[in-house]
Amino acid sequence: MTRIAAVHGVLPPYRYEQHEITDALVTMGLVREAERKALDRLHAASTVRTRRLAMPLERYATLSGFGQANDCFIETALELGERAVSGALAEAGLSAREVDLVIFTSVTGIAAPSIEARLAGRLGLRPDVKRVPIFGLGCVAGAAGIARLHDYLDGRPGGVAVLLSVELCSLTLQRTDGSGANLVAGSLFGDGAAAVVAVGRDHPDGRPNDGPVVVATRSHLYPDTEHLLGWDIGDEGFQIVLGNGLPEMVLRHLGDEVRAFLADHDLKPQDVTAWVCHPGGPKVLEAVRETLDLPARALELAWRSLAEVGNLSSASVLHILRDTLVLRRPLAGTAGLVLAMGPGFCSELVLLRW
Repeated sequence: MTRIAAVHGVLPPYRYEQHEITDALVTMGLVREAERKALDRLHAASTVRTRRLAMPLERYATLSGFGQANDCFIETALELGERAVSGALAEAGLSAREVDLVIFTSVTGIAAPSIEARLAGRLGLRPDVKRVPIFGLGCVAGAAGIARLHDYLDGRPGGVAVLLSVELCSLTLQRTDGSGANLVAGSLFGDGAAAVVAVGRDHPDGRPNDGPVVVATRSHLYPDTEHLLGWDIGDEGFQIVLGNGLPEMVLRHLGDEVRAFLADHDLKPQDVTAWVCHPGGPKVLEAVRETLDLPARALELAWRSLAEVGNLSSASVLHILRDTLVLRRPLAGTAGLVLAMGPGFCSELVLLRW
């Protein structure tokens, strides 16, 4: 089985209270001053208290377009990505030369050569390292990336694999789009990165450490749901697609999906001691809790992450996994579940055992 040897999350240095971001959006003209109270209510309802941003807040009004925003994405992704991978490898007690595979995921910027290729020399990765850059999975990519690490290491049990997620959601904000979807996105999303180091079952570090093992994974793509979540690509870059039906999709489908997956391993939801859930937003988290009939405490770390840093897209669930390892380590032998949802509409489940 694949063992998670380390998870390391990093954040950019520019930290702002939610009301400061609200003020800036009004100043930039995203809404008129007369609509300020409605925006205040929206931002308060998000339950987000603070967020980290890729740039100082005042610089967002000076971005000239998608090209300049994407240049900032590449520069910041390299800085955060190097810190995330270096930190994870150090925690795992492994060197960059030992890494056999790097998966990089982001849905908030593009680069060719891709970010992990640009980082290879800076990190000291081998020239023959395998690379898999992923774009388009969005918020689900943190969980899906762990699943794909497991797929690789299941076939190469002596190997070492790294997942790197960098999401700079603030750089995708459309300053001339007053749609409800854009305003909701502007209330929820923050910036951050995370890296996971995993080792195969035959690797010397694959057995005797405290990290959980990946028992199984499951992907599910729901038909005819492409309109619910994603991007429309325009002259100004990434324009959010955010349907009102997301919580209803979770209520209707996720509970049965999770129960069936757990049942295949002789488990029930009450047997899971660690719920590592992507914090899509308050309505999505409430829908997850309701459809699985979970106690409020089960998703406490997801709510905490949402409040402290906002929704970091694919990096969020990795930050919550890191917090689980550090703050709420389950008892040995118990089960954990990583779950996330994203564009498609799709879900990804990763069953862990401590």
